[in-house]
Amino acid sequence: MNAPFTLHREKYRAIWISDVHLGYKGCKAEYLLHFLQSTDCDYLYLVGDIIDIWSMKRNLYWPQAHNNIVKAVLDKAKSGTRVIYIPGNHDDILRHYQGVTFGNIVFRNEYVHTTKTGDRFLILHGDEFDGVIKCGRLATFFGNQGYDFLLYINRLFNHVRRHLGLPYWSLATFVKGKIKNAMQHVENFERAAVYAASKRNAQGVICGHIHHADIKKVNGVVYLNTGDWVENCTALAELATGEIELLHWSEQYQTVKIFPLNEGELSPATEKAA
Repeated sequence: MNAPFTLHREKYRAIWISDVHLGYKGCKAEYLLHFLQSTDCDYLYLVGDIIDIWSMKRNLYWPQAHNNIVKAVLDKAKSGTRVIYIPGNHDDILRHYQGVTFGNIVFRNEYVHTTKTGDRFLILHGDEFDGVIKCGRLATFFGNQGYDFLLYINRLFNHVRRHLGLPYWSLATFVKGKIKNAMQHVENFERAAVYAASKRNAQGVICGHIHHADIKKVNGVVYLNTGDWVENCTALAELATGEIELLHWSEQYQTVKIFPLNEGELSPATEKAA
């Protein structure tokens, strides 16, 4: 990883991260650690697949960088941040601890967050919809080994970019965006997620699972996806005003989209540091 940019410590009302996949070689732990160390928040939501138990069953991998992530989260919880852990499919064993508080971290299978402006957002990981849309995780498009190979190529590609002095860019996300079936899967997932929110009388839904960060309206319901820390290095963050930003965080800090959405549904991206 290139040297992280310098930034004064950012204060948010809430932060959402998901699909970190600690225990998997593709995890961008250094970027995430810098993000956690550069931000403060009242609420920190861990929206599933924080620990990749599936991957560790195949190949035990846990470097010091992954320990540092756990310590950073625990430090926030100890310092007064309310941390809510909503397990995903890769860490689904933690769903047995619904309602339990461990190390100042509360475990919930789903949660409703109310923003400063009074908007209610249903928070869940998103694998709940796999059966509804009749498709498994995104690896299905390539096969499990094919998806791992794509991420391996992505790491090599960005290793070359770093030596050329170029910032991180997700080749894996670019390739998936060119595959028609993959994008249809994303659209089906979005519709299933907003339907779940509307059934609970929420104004929107916040989820992860598909490694495709976004803020948009689907059928009149606000859809927010945190993205991931394997391919995209993205998170959602609520400002003190109640606005929610979609952030990209690698060698640079960039606001990708903002809720409430501007005219035409997309907020202009604003690069804040380089």
